[in-house]
Amino acid sequence: MAERVTSKANGTLQHIRKLLAVRKYRYECRAFVADGTKLAEEALRWGVGVETLVLQEGVEFPVPDGVRELRVPEGLMREISRMETPQGVLAVCRMEAPRPLELQPGALILDGIQDPGNLGTILRTADAFDIPVVLAEGCADPYGEKTVRATMGAVFRCPPQQAATEEILSLCRQRKLPICVTALSPRAEDLRCLHPGDFVTVIGSEGKGVGPTFLAAASRELIIPMNERCESLNAAIAATVVMWEIRRQGDLK
Repeated sequence: MAERVTSKANGTLQHIRKLLAVRKYRYECRAFVADGTKLAEEALRWGVGVETLVLQEGVEFPVPDGVRELRVPEGLMREISRMETPQGVLAVCRMEAPRPLELQPGALILDGIQDPGNLGTILRTADAFDIPVVLAEGCADPYGEKTVRATMGAVFRCPPQQAATEEILSLCRQRKLPICVTALSPRAEDLRCLHPGDFVTVIGSEGKGVGPTFLAAASRELIIPMNERCESLNAAIAATVVMWEIRRQGDLK
């Protein structure tokens, strides 16, 4: 049965605001918010564990058994939601339980991807190409509201792993996994001449590129061929090109 809430001082609504605003709190609670009808549908479809649905009065949305339903007036929904035009549906979702780091050839490591839109786009593309992704330090939170929205549901289907750089490098050494980094350097090799599916590939931020720790550990460097007058690609576009090549070469084998 739906609970009607009219006060912004309601404890559950305050909890949701804090989940939307504070990364540390999300991980303490192991919960995050999916804002919008499509995301709420995807969360329910892929069984991530929806704890609560907050619905604007007058908005029709199926609420499964066992999911708490809160009904709020339009003005209150506008105060909670961070969307410019709220769709009237918010889902509080459980995060995936922590698991040991896994790495395999063909995986993508993201180093310092701080823009939520870029990160979300990369995760969405990785889901499409079935590429495993690991986030090293300095990346945006995959469970932040903007990132979740940019993934278009991919974060529910293929949640990325997160690990410290040294933990990633230690596992690569242990499993003898060679590391390849994207770089603008004289020794960088044309992506088309490499077999990125044989490596773990590190993508750095658009501004700073791959950090010095991964650069020092890499056995190969790759570059995406492009017009000489162009300095670089957006990080999400570069990651997409690399993932496409991993998938293409894998399909040819």
